Amino acid sequence: MKKGQGTFCSASWRGIQVAVKLLGKELFTDEDKIKAFTDELALLQKLRHPNVVQFLGAVTQSNPMMIVTEYLPKGDLRAFLKRKGSLKPIVAVKFALDIARGMNYLHEHKPEAIIHRDLEPSNILRDDSGHLKVADFGVSKLLKVAKTVKEDKPVTCQDTSWRYVAPEVFKNEEYDTKVDVFSFALILQEMIEGSPPFSTKQEIEVPKAYVQNERPPFRASAKLYAHGLRELIEECWRQKPFMRPTFAQIIVKLEDIGNQLVHKRQWKLRALQCLNLESMLKLDRSNPSSHSSSSSIR
Repeated sequence: MKKGQGTFCSASWRGIQVAVKLLGKELFTDEDKIKAFTDELALLQKLRHPNVVQFLGAVTQSNPMMIVTEYLPKGDLRAFLKRKGSLKPIVAVKFALDIARGMNYLHEHKPEAIIHRDLEPSNILRDDSGHLKVADFGVSKLLKVAKTVKEDKPVTCQDTSWRYVAPEVFKNEEYDTKVDVFSFALILQEMIEGSPPFSTKQEIEVPKAYVQNERPPFRASAKLYAHGLRELIEECWRQKPFMRPTFAQIIVKLEDIGNQLVHKRQWKLRALQCLNLESMLKLDRSNPSSHSSSSSIR
């Protein structure tokens, strides 16, 4: 599979299956591709979190150069959503928490915060237990001294998917960690709606809509966005970046929504069990044989 600055494949390493990102000789003359590759390698070496793909090793002294990471056989979130369509809110919130925890780790990374800048379903992988991990740091940025960064040149659709890019990136303005929060909102809504943001629009038209402060419509039932889920999405994709919440704040809200969904589910199960018990008791009272048997016992 090819994407961005390299080719992805799986391989065997020390008896285990791993994922390998290759930078072939055909890209060695492209300084931007080489820089992105080496930047990604330097970044991955610093990261260790349950919701971030694990770096294992690298080959940099021979052709092709390689980055080796853990292999996640269940594939990416995009393929999963394509198969499943819309997810139940309790599942969507569980997945959203995995993403938010991984992203919060990146944004809180010391001494330099890390902006992913390409957060989309194809860059989120599923592990054997069904948890999600953030992957592919080919266009990520480090916030060193400055509080914001700016692309050296305008982003093109070859670099990333337009459907998940914050308007400030599309306009080639300075941006910060809140671009990832914007992308996260779109992914969370997609998990509920079952289709990518503005799925009927051409790719290049989508960021133009974001710039005009248009957002993907909420078509799913209101009950699927209960307990503040819709409000959280709307906060995360606000036009002004400083008004969007941090991932630390998002985690708190998602945990609260998740707890409410679990309690609601448990209440429904208990109610169902009571109904089943009641129907069994009614059936027993209306059964003459049960009465005769109880009389003979007496």
